[in-house]
Amino acid sequence: MAKTLITNGTFVTMDDELPIVVNGSMMMDNDVITYIGVNKAELRDLADIIIDGTGRCYLPGIVNTHGHAAMSLLRGYADDLNLQVWLEQKMWPMEGKFTKEDVRAGTMLSIAEMIRSGTTSFVDMYDKMDEVGAAVEETGMRACLTRGIIGYPVELQQAKLKEATDFARNWHRTAGGRITTMMSPHAPYTCPPDFIEKVVDAATQLNLPIHTHMSETQKEVDLNVQSYGVRPVEHLLKLGVFSRPCLLAHAVHLTDEEIAILASQHVHVSHNPVSNLKLASGVARLVKLRQAGVLVSLGTDSSASNNNLDMFEEIRLTALIHKGVSGDPTAIPALDALKMGTIDGARSIWLDHVGMLRAGYKADFIAVDMDQPHFVPRTDMVSHLVYSASGSDVTDVCIDGQWVMRKKELLTLDLERVMFDAERSFQGLLER
Repeated sequence: MAKTLITNGTFVTMDDELPIVVNGSMMMDNDVITYIGVNKAELRDLADIIIDGTGRCYLPGIVNTHGHAAMSLLRGYADDLNLQVWLEQKMWPMEGKFTKEDVRAGTMLSIAEMIRSGTTSFVDMYDKMDEVGAAVEETGMRACLTRGIIGYPVELQQAKLKEATDFARNWHRTAGGRITTMMSPHAPYTCPPDFIEKVVDAATQLNLPIHTHMSETQKEVDLNVQSYGVRPVEHLLKLGVFSRPCLLAHAVHLTDEEIAILASQHVHVSHNPVSNLKLASGVARLVKLRQAGVLVSLGTDSSASNNNLDMFEEIRLTALIHKGVSGDPTAIPALDALKMGTIDGARSIWLDHVGMLRAGYKADFIAVDMDQPHFVPRTDMVSHLVYSASGSDVTDVCIDGQWVMRKKELLTLDLERVMFDAERSFQGLLER
């Protein structure tokens, strides 16, 4: 592959060892960044391709650490309901009808939306995951994938666990390393304790992390106490979940003691502010989690509970909502929110050399069009990205050194076809 040089750009590095904002050039060779810094004339002689970055802000690709991509087919199907009603009466009956073709159609729709809004890596927990893996491989995305397992009915546990284990083993570090995998018991309230222990054993044998939903609602916490005599954190601790590298989705309802346990066990948390607000699940204790040393990243959850996959919204809301609930305008500064969506996201899913613009790191980055009124005056680019920008400002996306979008044109999928297939799948679900 050609050596590519981007000149005259503004680069938001997320690298504490460099200035956060660099005006100059970035060079990439194959899939790796080889230089970032001031413009140097000699770099032009080394480059096969030179791109003028004037008017563009480049930053690491956004990392979405929790979602269910195929559920884009259910966007707008059921809104303004509490979580249990939404799941049990609306989502699960429809999802029970999903075919392999539906999962592919919904996943492709989500991937198109994520690329167009600047997400380069995502976590997906769902069913029929071979279709998801194929879609990721085909479109050039980077993803951490897992077959989410519900432990009921009990007679299907063994088959589901085998399916999840086979998927994790077969797809880990495929697509040139762009796909990694995890093991995922869906949640403490959907998996019996002995089944969770079996999933932990499988994760241990495969040497893989665990991803699960936990303490999303107060009702879920109360149910755990009623069923098992302890709150979810202690419950999962006893079952060995935290013996593996672990990423928890939501973790909204936590005590100080539970936060201390998560910190001591080096558990990561995916904060999903939009979905938690829409389902009235509550507001996670993000400031306390971060103060305790818990690594927190950001996720959208599914676009059936969000209802989009624009991670710029999650970043902005994270910076805003915790100011509001704490009364402290310094609670989550803009730079911290942006790090949660980039480098902290990459670290949360154990991606090496992803999430920063730094020599030696993967060429996973996006470009934002700064030649717009909401980026003027050019005071603080981090502030503008967090408080002013949206996913619609993204013009270019590069993943693993490959352009997947240039000048807002998707290069690895046919958007018209993707939208047609998704609409057809949804209509088919209504008719079944």
